[in-house]
Amino acid sequence: MSLQQQVMDAMKVAMKGKDTQGLEALRAVKSALLIAQTATGSKEEISEDEELKILQKQVKQRKDSAAIFSEQNRADLAEPELIQAAVIEKFLPKQLSEDEVAKVVDAIIAETGATSMKDMGKVMGMANGKLAGKADGKTISTIIKARLSS
Repeated sequence: MSLQQQVMDAMKVAMKGKDTQGLEALRAVKSALLIAQTATGSKEEISEDEELKILQKQVKQRKDSAAIFSEQNRADLAEPELIQAAVIEKFLPKQLSEDEVAKVVDAIIAETGATSMKDMGKVMGMANGKLAGKADGKTISTIIKARLSS
């Protein structure tokens, strides 16, 4: 079943359950998927990698918004953002722990022979390819910087 179909099914469940936060998040995902699909000008489905990127972007936007609202002591606005992020995360593959990400990064560093921050781009590119959808870019970047700066 395609991601779009899964989102549509989840929207129906959210409507029946009167889950307004979940429905809002799912509508945003559906909209982002349709925009990405029509941006290419074709009626074809978008690739699974593109779908994962869209979902990750949606989750990141909501978490960033929640962080800003929390800094401004607006828990009333932060909470819905976190709820929506959790709804969207259900469609992402299981996220790897920092230790699991570190193992993959160490293997990439050994494979490429990277030794300094000059090699960050090369390592980051490979890591993003291998960990697409399984880890967030900020976590990957932090681990790579720690490994290459030591």
